[in-house]
Amino acid sequence: MSILFEPKSIGTLELPNRLIRSATAEYMSDLEGKPEQSLADLYAELARGRIGLIITGHCFVHEGGRCHLHMTGVHRDDFIPALETLTTAVHDEGGLVTMQINHGGRQCAADAIPGPAVAPSPVPLSKGEDRPQELKEDGIKDLMIAFADAAGRAKAAGFDGVQIHAAHGYLINQFNSPAANWRRDRWGGTPARRMRFLEEVASSVRDQVGDDYPLLIKLGMEDSVRDGLTLKDSVEIVRHLADWGIDALEVSGAIGKTSVRKDILRPEDEAYFLDAARGAREATDLPIILVGGMRSKQVMESVLQEGSADFISMSRPFIREPDLPARLHEGQEASTCISCNLCWPPPGEYGIACRDPNREQ
Repeated sequence: MSILFEPKSIGTLELPNRLIRSATAEYMSDLEGKPEQSLADLYAELARGRIGLIITGHCFVHEGGRCHLHMTGVHRDDFIPALETLTTAVHDEGGLVTMQINHGGRQCAADAIPGPAVAPSPVPLSKGEDRPQELKEDGIKDLMIAFADAAGRAKAAGFDGVQIHAAHGYLINQFNSPAANWRRDRWGGTPARRMRFLEEVASSVRDQVGDDYPLLIKLGMEDSVRDGLTLKDSVEIVRHLADWGIDALEVSGAIGKTSVRKDILRPEDEAYFLDAARGAREATDLPIILVGGMRSKQVMESVLQEGSADFISMSRPFIREPDLPARLHEGQEASTCISCNLCWPPPGEYGIACRDPNREQ
């Protein structure tokens, strides 16, 4: 049997195989942030396709942290029943689902939040963009509580675990990055102080959900921008994750849309965060989840066999083929996803879908 289909655990959660659906913004919630039936149907389809674990698209923990309209919210107690429809849909199909929790910081769209975007420092994402409002001490503490409360709601709604989003240029990544965090107080100025916000968030979440509840992290290992977070910086963060109560690490990198590459057509194009995973492996014994252009069974098996990662996660291939795990198990050698990046809805359309014009219907 292929190593892809051997079971393995993340904390107290036993996965039936090594294939994970990486968090993907689905744009399938209403304008308040409550998930709609289409999202429950999507997750049920993934579960039927024999995925080992579904990680939801990022869910905002605070009304000021919503990245875009139609993003799912976990910022209010009255959302719990709507969120429970998602876990019920997955569990009815025998699947597992973890919620990714996030705050967009300076990467929140202006039409999605009630006030100015906030960040560790008033540094715009790029030239010509608005400066975010620098967080004060009270605001930082409020957001740590918001992450913890969101995790508690996810647990109450029946999710099998929580993943903290600390990648792709969102708020926690902004605190970790010297390109975005110019503070000189206890929240910035040195690598140890820049990682303090993540430490406090992780510890607060762990206190909220208890010792046995699976807690994952998606960590940006390199920003790939001038003066940004480097692999050396992030490896030092990785050394602390187990002490902060983290059960598994998903390795990623880059900021915003630059984290999603196009045209993964050959095995040589795959596993573009593998070097980051290898660096992380030297720093931790935690299970490592590798995302980034994974397409072929050959490459996936090679990564698992060399020990650089314990799980393989993918996003776009599962948009095209929700039953990809079953297909791979039955002998298909690779995803048919070509990474055309037409998955996300253009203006006037709704929800993720494979929009490859050459796709056979």
